[in-house]
Amino acid sequence: MKQDTSGSRPTPTLEMVAALAGVSRATVSRVVNDVPSVDEHIAAKVRQAILAVNYTPNRAARSLASRRPNSVTLIVPESTSKVFADPFFASVVQGVALYLGETDYTLNMVIASEAKPEKTRAFLLGGNVAGALVVSHHVGDRSWTHLSDYIPMVFAGRPLGEGARYYVDVDNEAAAAGATRLLLKGGRTNIATIAGPQDMPPGIDRLNGWRSAMAEAGLEDSMVEYGDFTLASGAKAMRRLLGSGRPVDGLFVANDQMAAGAYTVLQERGLRIPQDVAVVGFDDDSFATSVNPPLTTVHHPIIEMGKKMAEILVDLIEGKDTERVTQIPTSLVIRESV
Repeated sequence: MKQDTSGSRPTPTLEMVAALAGVSRATVSRVVNDVPSVDEHIAAKVRQAILAVNYTPNRAARSLASRRPNSVTLIVPESTSKVFADPFFASVVQGVALYLGETDYTLNMVIASEAKPEKTRAFLLGGNVAGALVVSHHVGDRSWTHLSDYIPMVFAGRPLGEGARYYVDVDNEAAAAGATRLLLKGGRTNIATIAGPQDMPPGIDRLNGWRSAMAEAGLEDSMVEYGDFTLASGAKAMRRLLGSGRPVDGLFVANDQMAAGAYTVLQERGLRIPQDVAVVGFDDDSFATSVNPPLTTVHHPIIEMGKKMAEILVDLIEGKDTERVTQIPTSLVIRESV
């Protein structure tokens, strides 16, 4: 919660008004912005709550509502090279565009770094966009989560340590555990993992899923190396695993791109997939089908995620009630690497 810099009392927020009035945040937003669709009895309760907590509507948010811009922005806090090398981002954009194509809203994209977020913040709060979508959020990217106090925002995956926000996700931990159990069912006992970045929920949750499945089987879970979801980092992590001298007969990798990097190292060392080392990835993107043998992986419905994010954002912009958390199911795609 934001803190008042002049005293010890917290700055009143839409959430505080909603809790006191017993309504949703979206309903408070509609009353604040004078949307006529709210029942007058409910609107009166909201106005009483506004007075009770001394809430002052944000001017930037009111300005955005009155101008009614018809574009939304997709924010990707990553480097340009990473965005264009990873098919995950293209699939999210495809899903968002598919949904927005049936609406009056247009899409623009900002590849932004937390190092210099001021330009992006000024753009978003300048009345240029109706709302924003955030993809590939890191724990340190606090600028974007704070902006959700001023404009509608939806995140791909749960933001770490920021409280309840609107986001669309999959159960990364359960999916990773299921992928690891597949290796266990195949008789693999020396199962390593290449985990993703530990400042992102997918990296953390997929590692926890591997660990939970290993614990269920009574096996050691210390064979862990880390990458950043890129091809090169997967190769480097695989070299470190093999360089430890410990036997590896199974490998769960936190995304398909790192799995493809691990493939190159395994095959350079003369290790056969799956005879010597069985491999399971995560995402089911183009990397899964471009490697030989084709990769068994967790199907991550990324296009569907993008569509759902756009749907929720449009609902928020238009003042409709919507779920804060939407979880989309995953599935295992069995190919030739296990």
